[in-house]
Amino acid sequence: MKVGLVSLGCPKNLVDSEIMLGLMQSNGFDLESDLQQSQIIVVNTCGFINDAKEESINKILEMSAFKRSGSCQALIVTGCLAERYADDILAQIGEVDAVLGTAAYGEIVDTIQKILFAKGKSFSSIPPQTDISWLEHNRVLTTDQGTAYLKISEGCDNRCTYCIIPALRGPFRSRELTAIILEARALAEQGVKEIILIGQDTTRYGIDLYKTPKLIELIRGLSLIPGIAWIRLLYCYPEMVTDELISEIKANPKVCNYIDIPMQHASDAILKKMGRKTTAQELADLVKRLRANVADICIRSTFIVGFPGETEEDFQTLKGFLAEQKLDRVGVFQYSKEEGTPAAKFRNQVPKSVKQRRFEELMTIQHQISLAIEKGKIGQALQVLVENVADDGIFYFGRSTFEAPEIDSLIYFTSQWPLVSGQMVDVKILNTDQYDLIGEVIHEPTE
Repeated sequence: MKVGLVSLGCPKNLVDSEIMLGLMQSNGFDLESDLQQSQIIVVNTCGFINDAKEESINKILEMSAFKRSGSCQALIVTGCLAERYADDILAQIGEVDAVLGTAAYGEIVDTIQKILFAKGKSFSSIPPQTDISWLEHNRVLTTDQGTAYLKISEGCDNRCTYCIIPALRGPFRSRELTAIILEARALAEQGVKEIILIGQDTTRYGIDLYKTPKLIELIRGLSLIPGIAWIRLLYCYPEMVTDELISEIKANPKVCNYIDIPMQHASDAILKKMGRKTTAQELADLVKRLRANVADICIRSTFIVGFPGETEEDFQTLKGFLAEQKLDRVGVFQYSKEEGTPAAKFRNQVPKSVKQRRFEELMTIQHQISLAIEKGKIGQALQVLVENVADDGIFYFGRSTFEAPEIDSLIYFTSQWPLVSGQMVDVKILNTDQYDLIGEVIHEPTE
């Protein structure tokens, strides 16, 4: 039977989707990219904020149409929205046959078999969020050739007041270090050159299993794998970015000079209400330490505007922080009031119009900063991982160590030599078009 899967949300969700694809493929199902031709459809949902929930619901409804008039015989909803609203999904969307929570990905094959013999009876499975054994199954990679996400943990213990993730994903659980290394070796054998470490909080990796952080030890183990050229760090909480980790980034040639650190705000009053563990001064000091030790470090962060009680003074403090720190990459989110979180009950909720204005002001500041940083790269030669050919058929596109997939910009470039996805090439940067860089390959690739 043909199986189609829709993966929504973050890279962590994508890894879960790839594991389900691997389980289905190894059990004899054919993977189908055309959802209209799929006899089984899986929608792996996101439920982090309102926009993500709406996208997930709309996608389920869209797939429901294939159940009524297409080839689809089984419609399964998995992931964060499923974990949070299993009963509502089954009650309100009659075409859904099964709902699996965030600890039930390993049940996907059994679920399909149950549906095919259940004679129209829908059901759900929301097991306790303790087991992470599904992460040890083989995956079907869906990322661009040469790149793969490597999920090193599940769940979160940070309990930020605005965040529903601990309720959806459970407590922080690390994978065994040896298991991660084995998976990375298998990825390298498939031609993967860039490993991107992900988890709700990668800097806390190992604390639960080994009683001490083991991220640096993990990085060093990954560095020994032949074929792995880049190791990229995402989701590093600021209070856990130690001098030892900074030294490892500086000294280890395989670790990208790139770090993603969610800072969320720069007003101490708002940071405290958010349940964050750092002050604005500590964040500024961290940026200073990173730049002092790793000369060309690319720092990415995210911020929230419109958190309950955020005054105009708080917002001006945040604007000043961004203008002063000049971070390389910044994502800005408007606060989303999520039921079940402490912040949803806070007084002085900020009006939507104010959140929108603050979002636009912050993005305007950051756009000017990012553009200046990108223009500073003109004339430089950067090693680039080739991803594909642009729609115009003239340019290739890819990323350097300073760009993470999906969330950052791209580098477009010409080449007098034919290239394939997954190759590493040296590109001289010639120009920028607001967000992306433009260049040319400067010598024939050796690989």
